[in-house]
Amino acid sequence: MDRRLALVTGASAGIGAAIARIFASHGYDLALTARRRERLDSLGEEIRLRYGVETLSIAADLADPEGPGQILDSLTAHGRHVDALVNNAGYGLPGAYSETSWADQQAFIQVMLTSPCELAHRVLPGMLARRFGRIVNVASLAGLIPGAAGHTLYGPTKAFLVKFSQGLHLEALGQGVHVTALCPGFTYSEFHDVNGTREMVSSATPGWMWMGADEVAAAGYEAVEANRAICVPGAPNKAIAAVAKLVPDDWALALMASQGTRFRKL
Repeated sequence: MDRRLALVTGASAGIGAAIARIFASHGYDLALTARRRERLDSLGEEIRLRYGVETLSIAADLADPEGPGQILDSLTAHGRHVDALVNNAGYGLPGAYSETSWADQQAFIQVMLTSPCELAHRVLPGMLARRFGRIVNVASLAGLIPGAAGHTLYGPTKAFLVKFSQGLHLEALGQGVHVTALCPGFTYSEFHDVNGTREMVSSATPGWMWMGADEVAAAGYEAVEANRAICVPGAPNKAIAAVAKLVPDDWALALMASQGTRFRKL
């Protein structure tokens, strides 16, 4: 195939589906992966009809340590390689850390950290050899501000993705491979519906703090094309990230202690 291929994880809805459409609009074929095969097939058909590109649906669970390998093996079987990787799959795990099971936390780490790192590690050599590649790690504003009680590993995993992206960005400079950490704030998607915090978060946050998935995805695509290591979409989110760098840690933690439970379940 002459067209480049973008692999998008967590592609069945939200930011994943939105960024898949953007890559397709720029002429990429797509490999769409998530757990829900029906949604992938529906999105793939929509994209094929709208943009005239090829799509592959790969149902996989990134909580399974074999998941990343199965996805890439499927692409190899179709004679394709990855030119752009969007590590978007993710979710929130509500509750206090001590009250959740280690099995759930272990699966969370596999999805949020290990799988993105493995996928990047496996596709990066080919990108460097071809002197072209795009990697977008969907992190979060939560990775740029102090931690909060509840959903205890969410912020740390996103902070890891930010630092990981910065390191890869520097390693790949001048070699045709662009790496960006996309750090959205509150985004209209299924994220809060899945973890059961939609009503809590919606009632606690004003409308101006929210962005649409299409806006976030467009900002991420523009940033990786421009080879910016970090992209924080939206003026309010940029302001929050900037203030978080300036406020002393003790003050920031006190603020999170007083406000964090408005957004996260304990």
